[in-house]
Amino acid sequence: MGTSRPGGHQQLQLRLLALASLLLLASAEVIFEERFEDGWETRWVKSDWKRSEGKAGTFKHTAGKYSGDPDDKGIQTTLDARHFAISAKIPEFSNKGRTLVVQYSIKFEQDIECGGGYIKLMSGYVNQKKYSGDTPYSLMFGPDICGTQTKKLHLILSYQGQNYPVKKDLQCETDRLTHVYTFILRPDASYSILVDNRERESGSMYTDWDILPPRKIKEVNAKKPKDWDDREYIEDPDQVKPEGYDSIPREIPDPKDKKPDTWDDDDDGIWKPRRIPNPAYKGTWKRKKIKNPNYKGKWKIPWIDNPEFEDDPDLYVLKPLKYIGIEVWQVKAGSVFDNILICDDPEYAKRAAEETWGANKEAEKEAFEEAEKERKAREDKEAQQAREEGERRRRERGDRHRGRDHYKDRYKRVSSHIVCFLPEAILVESF
Repeated sequence: MGTSRPGGHQQLQLRLLALASLLLLASAEVIFEERFEDGWETRWVKSDWKRSEGKAGTFKHTAGKYSGDPDDKGIQTTLDARHFAISAKIPEFSNKGRTLVVQYSIKFEQDIECGGGYIKLMSGYVNQKKYSGDTPYSLMFGPDICGTQTKKLHLILSYQGQNYPVKKDLQCETDRLTHVYTFILRPDASYSILVDNRERESGSMYTDWDILPPRKIKEVNAKKPKDWDDREYIEDPDQVKPEGYDSIPREIPDPKDKKPDTWDDDDDGIWKPRRIPNPAYKGTWKRKKIKNPNYKGKWKIPWIDNPEFEDDPDLYVLKPLKYIGIEVWQVKAGSVFDNILICDDPEYAKRAAEETWGANKEAEKEAFEEAEKERKAREDKEAQQAREEGERRRRERGDRHRGRDHYKDRYKRVSSHIVCFLPEAILVESF
């Protein structure tokens, strides 16, 4: 039985949908896209910062030790305990009235211990040969790991010359596989953070940065109205205590307790049965609780308009962007930066991530697992060789000790005889 083909109306809808997708692609503007293919060095300038002090690291064009696609290369930090600084000029771009999308991938191949993996966007003129940690930036975004405590995802925005970090505690990925980080900033000052094409966080610049005073504040002088009833439950006023309730004793004589036959009232006193809890005793009488018909809820301090708040409709607007840079310090080098993208279309960025990271993630995971097996086998072999070498040395030391003990025994036997030379005779005296 064949499958039915869509009718004319359905075919028209499909064509319109395809056309809309093409128009969306056509309307997207890609400001800068770097996949570090051959010729990448013509677009990037390596800074001389820290070079004269011998503290500057270098970048290597590679896919790393393990990769889903060995031909998909990035730039990897090399040399431990170094500063790394490199930048590229981009077409000048203003996000006023537009969405800003910043995306890139990073793979921490090394056991990084302590170091950054973030990128920066700069405005104004930058002397790229002197690009450093002191160079002003408009946006800083990406992971920073140090020990077991710091696993932070930085997101810092510049406003009127001052840097403001996001107030939320954002966490980054800490494994040794490639991850894609995406930041989206919209004209309404809302933002989203995606990790591996999935939204990790979202919010607004108005609430998640301490840039402007808050729109609303609590009325600190407000007091709860006297007629505010915040009792959710009250005693039932219509319930009446049963007559004779208070005269019910807590204990009663045990009706099963019998006076012993051997009991003598004259000698033992007047016999009384032992007392037991009275099952009819219900404790202190209390009215039952009912819903309070006048309940208004828990009173809360009201929010009022903040007189110090002055809106800035351009809060989201960064100074025109002109450069992108990588400037990090790492105790152990080995991070691979790749697939940097600056555009105005989140959908284009999502498709770009799928085309690069998404297409290779399973193959990379397999390559990583294979590399880990080889590393473990190599370490096990080295450990076995070390154990065998240690055992060989212990045996040699044992042989030397036994040789010295044999010599000592012979020396003791010889020295137990003292030969004395006298004028008239030779006396051998044994001890």
